[in-house]
Amino acid sequence: MSAPAHPVETLTFGCRLNMVDSEALAREHAGAADAVIVNTCAVTAEATRQARQAIRRLHRERPQAQIVVAGCAARIDPQSFEAMSGVSRVIAEQPATRAAAAEEGTRGFLAVQNGCDHSCTFCIIPAGRGASRSAAPQEIVAQARALVEKGKQEIVLTGVDLTSYDADGLKLGGLVRLLLGAVKDLARLRLSSIDCIEADKELFVAFSEEARLCPHLHLSLQSGDDLILKRMKRRHLRADAIRFCKALRDARPDIVFGADFIAGFPTETEEMFAQTLALVDDCGLTHLHVFPFSPRPGTPAARMPQVAHDVAKARAAMLRQRGEQALARHLDAQQGKTLRLLVERGGMARAADFTLAHTPEVPAGRMIEARVTGHDGRALEVAFERSASP
Repeated sequence: MSAPAHPVETLTFGCRLNMVDSEALAREHAGAADAVIVNTCAVTAEATRQARQAIRRLHRERPQAQIVVAGCAARIDPQSFEAMSGVSRVIAEQPATRAAAAEEGTRGFLAVQNGCDHSCTFCIIPAGRGASRSAAPQEIVAQARALVEKGKQEIVLTGVDLTSYDADGLKLGGLVRLLLGAVKDLARLRLSSIDCIEADKELFVAFSEEARLCPHLHLSLQSGDDLILKRMKRRHLRADAIRFCKALRDARPDIVFGADFIAGFPTETEEMFAQTLALVDDCGLTHLHVFPFSPRPGTPAARMPQVAHDVAKARAAMLRQRGEQALARHLDAQQGKTLRLLVERGGMARAADFTLAHTPEVPAGRMIEARVTGHDGRALEVAFERSASP
């Protein structure tokens, strides 16, 4: 019998899709002696800088290691990575779009779409990921079944532009319904970040009728001001976001929304920023990811009139505070409820609506039921009632 292949170390920057890519790259390079894959991100200049810094540190500490560089930053500027000391290979080719899964961690991440056909003025990712393309539905079903067979109770569908999924006559809503119908043993199906303006009608039906579809969506909103949204070249306006959240809440009353925001986008005034602050309440948002604008070289937004960095940071802090207040209200509303929680690593767990809870000393991967007794402003405190799964 042959010995098992030597594991390959990976260092991953950026999004969940990169997590999936890293596992696939590790399998492809299995058996390579002292190899390290650095999977880069290009969403900000800082993310690319951190990847370069990591490569230099790796080469300094392990000069004999074979450093393989992949990811968006490597595809956008392969020559600069090839010139770095210690780099043995740069993978600059676009990967074929196949359904692929990441198995590390409590949840399984399943990539069903790659690339983007849009041209937001702050974003360089289409240059790193290419045009939008979707994996075949039957490949996705097969990967989901494999994840469930390996013990995953929750699967997260991910992609660069998930709502652009379109294969074999199925949009995202149709894919969700196909997947839940075909994989009966899957306890939870979750969607990663989506673009509200692209959501298809069947997705609303799925949220209304499929209890195993987690009542949680993270929206790529970016701003609450119409003029800034136009300058970003987003395809939705403020009213579209509000209308979407209301319609989906009507279909699934227990749904919880998160959102990405950029504070201090070029030309943003105090009045424009106030529109974004107000959108947190107008959409009923709970989980916010807030970033002060950072110009990404090579994007149109980098050439626009900039807001002072300290102003952008201050606005981001105000928006985060508004998000903390919204989260506290949500956590208050959970008092006394009994929730089904999937325990993750580090003594924490998630409810179906993505609410975080403290679950110390409970093994990761277990599904439990627990009663909410309080919270610390970030996560719920719970009293365990019974285990819902081994």
